[in-house]
Amino acid sequence: MIEKTPASVAATYFDALSRGDVPTVMNQFDQEVLWHQPGTNRFSGDYRGVEAIGALISGMMEVSDGTFALAATGSYMVNGELVAVPVRFTGKRATGALDLAGVDLLTVRGGKIVAAHLFSEDASAEDAFWGQF
Repeated sequence: MIEKTPASVAATYFDALSRGDVPTVMNQFDQEVLWHQPGTNRFSGDYRGVEAIGALISGMMEVSDGTFALAATGSYMVNGELVAVPVRFTGKRATGALDLAGVDLLTVRGGKIVAAHLFSEDASAEDAFWGQF
């Protein structure tokens, strides 16, 4: 069996995201994964577990009329079990558009993503796009 390194898990995750392969995306997460969504918008906060993250992503797709997308835009930077990845996330809705750079910081342990911290280049713009509760 090939060992799953933090970089290989991150690569599988972002490749599956780019193809819209939700089952493979979700399979990269540990069942008790902790997801830290930044900002002060309707989706901000901490989410625990695969089901919670699935509901978060579904909500983002609903609010963005199915247009929300995220793609890795640069090299994966690895420091032990941490993988920092520059990303670009986009979406459209009736009230505006989203096109921002960010960084996703994944913690990978035992071949699974156990934590994700997301960073946005413009938190105010992201909050405005997603809206409040």
